[in-house]
Amino acid sequence: MENVQNNFNRRNALKALGLGSTAGLFGLFGSTQSHAMTHMAPTNPSYSNGIKVKITKVKAILTAPYGTNLVIVKVETDQDGLYGLGCATFTQRALTVVSAIEDYIDPFCRGKLVGNIEDMWQTAYQSSYWRNGPVLNNALSGLDQALWDIKGKMAGMPVYDLLGGKVRFAVDTYTHASGNTTGEVMDNVERFREMGYRHIRIQLGGYGSTHLANDPDWKQSGNFGSDGDKTMDPQAYKRGTIEIFKKARERFGDNVELLHDMHERLQPMDAIDMIKKVEEYRPFFIEDPLSPENMGWFKLLREQTSVPIAMGELLNNPHEWVEPISERLYDFIRIHISQIGGITPAMKISRLGEWFNVRTAWHGPGDTSPIGHAANAHIDLAIWNFGIQESQHFKELTYEVFPGTPMVKEGYMYVNEAPGLGVDINEKLAKKYPPVKYNYNWTQVRAQDGTPIRP
Repeated sequence: MENVQNNFNRRNALKALGLGSTAGLFGLFGSTQSHAMTHMAPTNPSYSNGIKVKITKVKAILTAPYGTNLVIVKVETDQDGLYGLGCATFTQRALTVVSAIEDYIDPFCRGKLVGNIEDMWQTAYQSSYWRNGPVLNNALSGLDQALWDIKGKMAGMPVYDLLGGKVRFAVDTYTHASGNTTGEVMDNVERFREMGYRHIRIQLGGYGSTHLANDPDWKQSGNFGSDGDKTMDPQAYKRGTIEIFKKARERFGDNVELLHDMHERLQPMDAIDMIKKVEEYRPFFIEDPLSPENMGWFKLLREQTSVPIAMGELLNNPHEWVEPISERLYDFIRIHISQIGGITPAMKISRLGEWFNVRTAWHGPGDTSPIGHAANAHIDLAIWNFGIQESQHFKELTYEVFPGTPMVKEGYMYVNEAPGLGVDINEKLAKKYPPVKYNYNWTQVRAQDGTPIRP
């Protein structure tokens, strides 16, 4: 036992040195990330002697430091200083997720062992009897990520080590280049290329290029819809998207990988038509061409074009991805880790995809917390069939509220190598940024006659 204890202490010391040397080597971690060291396992922790660690409390932290409601799960234990953090952010229904965590997940988990993650996931998943809903899945995801965070701290290892270790030195990412004109899009592509990005998503305006629709009939009627609702002209969107692909290839050649997010805004045949027309410009992938209600059209899409397809950010039921992966209808599975329940199911999905050569492209939007981005990155580092990761440009305030937030340099995302997920939260500072009123307008898109357009 003495040798085991000495090895444990030496490993902690090496981890601390490794964190410092990594920071110096890459120039990634400034003063705002000094709190990352708080994730080091305590010296001579009692749980290293075989003591079973139990959950004492599960709580939700709701904060909006950059105007987006983030829901964080904190799992506290009966060991001083040992806790875990996870992302349960469902911006559109944040308060409901908070209730699910505090009113149901907390009493369900108290007194249970933190180490039995699979058992905890399975029993919590079915504890509501009905399952696969986004609210409960997000609450479960926050719990699951927090448990992995704790397990990493107990082991003195980053989570990716617990998942099998690194398969790559860092996580390759893509960023978003948009603009209201083709010229603006091209200038932003150039800007991101200069920053080192090799993969860039191009969008003309917002999803569906709603700025290209003029004077919709439903607005002129004067008695329909809401003032903030937007209108989409499907054919204008198609023409604009084809044009930016054409111009990007003319200007940048094949020296950049181009992506595009359709966000399920077109009817199936229009979607197939547009994808066929951008095929000559060799997209890295086209994302979410069809809504979950139109899954039956993917086989026809596959027969019509060789353009790689990424799909899945709206999926939360395993039945929505098992068959399409096994039939190779997608090239990239693009699920939202919080939407499907956390690291535990995401690892199973990635292993399933490996058998069918379907790569991962986890959803990583701005309304994923830094803890959620870290969870994405730890999985990305450990799985063979990683494809690409959606990136974010974190502001200085983010690093203050969430010390240890992953860094992006030359288009690569780096975790900070601390035990667990490596991200902490300054709860005192987080309280200074209370939740904001959710803006529904970005989902409210209509056709010329006012018919709602999904997603």
